[in-house]
Amino acid sequence: MAKEIDNKGQNRTIALKKAMLDALERHLAIITPACKELGISRDTHYRWLKEDKDYKKAVKELETVALDFAESALHQQIKKGNPLSTMFYLKCRGKKRGYIEQQDVKITGNMKFKADFGESNPIQSTSESEENS
Repeated sequence: MAKEIDNKGQNRTIALKKAMLDALERHLAIITPACKELGISRDTHYRWLKEDKDYKKAVKELETVALDFAESALHQQIKKGNPLSTMFYLKCRGKKRGYIEQQDVKITGNMKFKADFGESNPIQSTSESEENS
């Protein structure tokens, strides 16, 4: 009898996971509305992710599909001539071609610095401390 009850609980969990995957697909892999639709907690979803590798794999696939959907929508906006969409795409995907808003600057070599965080806590670099001695 206990085994029969356990099997019913397992079958219910399997059905809920399948329903959650369907809800995630409808909600573009956004967890909160999918959980609300089914009346389960986000903690339950995250526990399933941790414990069930097949469930986790299916969720990751849905996240990829949702990202593909968003990229398709972005490309449609670019085709329509939307300048903000074009700029966004170039900033994200065109960095190697120079489409960036900021420059990353790498500074190498020995540097001297002095910082003062108020009269009670001045900081000096090692070389300046030695010069002042």
